Amino acid sequence: MRPVAQNCLIEAGAILVGVDADGRMQVRENAAIVVEDGRIARIDPLVAIGHGVDQLPRFGGSHVVAIPGLVNGHHHFGVTPLMQGVTFAPLELWLPQFRAMRRIPPRLDTLYSAIEMLESGTTTVQHIHSGLSGTPDIWMAQATAILGAYSDIGMRAGFSFMIRDRNILGYGPDADILAQLPLPSRAWIEPQLKAAAIPIADLMAFHRNLRTQLLPGYEDRRRFNLAPANLHWVSDEGLQTIFETARATDARIHMHLVETERQAEFARRRFGRSAVQHLKALECLGPEATFGHGNWMSAEDLDTIAECRCSICHNASSGLRLGSGIAPVNAMRQRGIPIALGIDQSNIADDRDMTLEMKLVWALHRETGLFNERPDAAAILQMATQHGAETVGFGGFTGRLEPGYQADIVLMDRARLERPFVNRRTPLAETVLHRGGRGAIRQVFVGGRLVVDEGRVISIDRDAVLAELGEVLSQPETAGEETGWQAVQDLLPVLEAHQRGENLGHGYRPYRYNAL
Repeated sequence: MRPVAQNCLIEAGAILVGVDADGRMQVRENAAIVVEDGRIARIDPLVAIGHGVDQLPRFGGSHVVAIPGLVNGHHHFGVTPLMQGVTFAPLELWLPQFRAMRRIPPRLDTLYSAIEMLESGTTTVQHIHSGLSGTPDIWMAQATAILGAYSDIGMRAGFSFMIRDRNILGYGPDADILAQLPLPSRAWIEPQLKAAAIPIADLMAFHRNLRTQLLPGYEDRRRFNLAPANLHWVSDEGLQTIFETARATDARIHMHLVETERQAEFARRRFGRSAVQHLKALECLGPEATFGHGNWMSAEDLDTIAECRCSICHNASSGLRLGSGIAPVNAMRQRGIPIALGIDQSNIADDRDMTLEMKLVWALHRETGLFNERPDAAAILQMATQHGAETVGFGGFTGRLEPGYQADIVLMDRARLERPFVNRRTPLAETVLHRGGRGAIRQVFVGGRLVVDEGRVISIDRDAVLAELGEVLSQPETAGEETGWQAVQDLLPVLEAHQRGENLGHGYRPYRYNAL
């Protein structure tokens, strides 16, 4: 469904506009947002609302706080691995298990996670499709289903797909791992790898085709970006081709980088320098690039990232749940590096609640010093709104509440935020961050269109989606699925032995414990 421009009037007791140049949250008290054709036309004091708006639908009131729609800057798919029987493990031993998970129809899978995002205030998402296989008609059908789901439910989306042109299973050649598998398991996995072995030139042509076919009419709702999977998964020539294509098509790049300590060590051994310095040598750094995770960047790496005006997408829950590490967010902020927030596959509660992720990020980077710099609520909100929008490709378009921006607005019930009482000396941004959550959200608008009312998605039949998903997931395993699970069980010990042989997991640095 093509989005329809909306006109309305949204009243609020307070509006969090966005962060100013000094890092302070700008607040408008007792104001009304006039929305014309989906954009914020003006923000006036409630007492100054004049003639000409009487016919507009009215929402909100003095009892609500308005904040910009939140942005999930790093997302893959809907039904979580935990829901499908894959419990947590280090990344290198976790990802291969996804191969056995049941394939969910892409539209249904997308709608599930979109419901969770919208109902917790997320209006824009960077959707990184896990990877393409098969033929271009299959790729286009998947992209059409995913983007159609976002359009129908009412979200903005940046769409990209993971790009690989070398080893997928580990840090070395896939053939070395496949050769150690029992024949039935090898026969199940090997065709999947071959189907995903697509020349990068073909993938770049598909990226251009996506823009040609699926962007017209949706220019304000869609962005088409590029996602090289990681340094050990993409050749140098492939990376250079991807960056050249991004610059030619005005696309953003979102690349996983040094998510684990093993990835950082791989780069040092393979290239004789860090992953960031290798990308710099390839001329694959620039303002179009966002790097997901960045947990193991050095001080020199961060200086380079800042110098090249790249961004980082911080995935706090993912780093903790997989034992991948904690990104040096405070060091990034000291260098002026823009930081977005991503929920990755799912957050600490195994859902897509950005209000919870924001709280985690705030707490994770307090550090223990008396006078050290640490992000306040305004900084966290900027990561989850303005910076996130910029990394998806919607910079200057959404992520703030001021005239000219899209009317992507979340209304929170002030009584629920302040239950039973909050002193007025408490900055409103602090109240929103620490006391706000899914339960405080009354309404969500995207381009002035009401998509969540009283905390529930109304743009689609949410209950029917959840019921259909439950039916799909509860079906007995097929013989093919049982074969897949056996293949994964055969694969894991081989992968573990391979990792030990690579010696990338020894001598790791643990999280810092205060007195040890």
